[in-house]
Amino acid sequence: MKNRIRVFAAAVCAMVIMSSCSIFQTGQTSKTSSESGSSVSQKNQEKESQQDKSDPSGENSSITPESSSDSGKTSQETENSKTSADESSKASAESSGESSIIPTPYCRSAVLYSVDDKKIIYDDGADIVTAPASMTKLLTASVMLNNMNENDIVTVGSELDLVHADSSICYISVGNQIKVRDLLTGMLLNSGNDAAYTAAVTTARSVHSGEELSDTEAVDIFCGMMNSLASQIGMNSSHFSTPDGWDDDDQYITASDMAKLCEYALGFPVIREIVGTYQKSVVFESGESITWTNTNELLDPDSAYYCENAIGMKTGTTDNAGCCLAAAFEKDGRTYISVVTGCGTSSDRYEMTLKVFNKAK
Repeated sequence: MKNRIRVFAAAVCAMVIMSSCSIFQTGQTSKTSSESGSSVSQKNQEKESQQDKSDPSGENSSITPESSSDSGKTSQETENSKTSADESSKASAESSGESSIIPTPYCRSAVLYSVDDKKIIYDDGADIVTAPASMTKLLTASVMLNNMNENDIVTVGSELDLVHADSSICYISVGNQIKVRDLLTGMLLNSGNDAAYTAAVTTARSVHSGEELSDTEAVDIFCGMMNSLASQIGMNSSHFSTPDGWDDDDQYITASDMAKLCEYALGFPVIREIVGTYQKSVVFESGESITWTNTNELLDPDSAYYCENAIGMKTGTTDNAGCCLAAAFEKDGRTYISVVTGCGTSSDRYEMTLKVFNKAK
């Protein structure tokens, strides 16, 4: 009888111990899961709140700085901040071929186009639709030069009121008088959204010189001109609704279309010269002076991403676009254009661009 009692007691103890272990393990699992979720949430919050190195003051009422560089930009341009490259785009890009170099580092899409051969020689998600960010300004510059002379003088006006807060700017002010080529320098080097709106309004009014156009009407007309040119050069999967590339549901591009725009823009000697310049000092016709620095680190001799083959083009960063870069290179007498979109960080876009360029034979 005593032996039976001992056996029963031992069994009960074993059950209690096993139950305790199970509870402990469940608690640990729950705690680990909770900590993991907290970590992911924290990382997402950090990513969502990441800020560009911009000058948020927007103090562009007069041109007083001796220089204005990419060390100062905010929320819509790094020119800016949070990125939202989506996993479905990533999956689509990864499935495009065995030679894919995505996702290390991560980007939404990437292409390498041979100007001499007139074909894409590397494609990872080339037809994924995404926001264009400030790469849009290559189209803005092209439309302006198709309708105005580079030496025409522009007077900056009330269109600056249309520039979004926290935009990257090139510090032009109402009343400044500036040559077209210098206005485009501020727009393409310093990614000035203020210059983009002045370019849009001035161009539309020059084309419709007999009409009284409000600033908003002029911008709408200019965006129509942008879409007309985009269609002419074969950008069949793209649409534009702003001259500066600010995020808008009705504004989108593909990497393959952007390569077409880059090739077209390089056909303008003045654009080719501007985008290939690292730093430029300008004296306005109205007497003000300023120095602009290119946002493209491929051209910065002191940058870790400097590339002697790089001949310029345009950066872009918005919430919807992520960090983007359209870049042009010359190698062995041949010209190449790379486009990367939707990168998570500014560094990622340069690392990815250089990896893509290495695909050039």
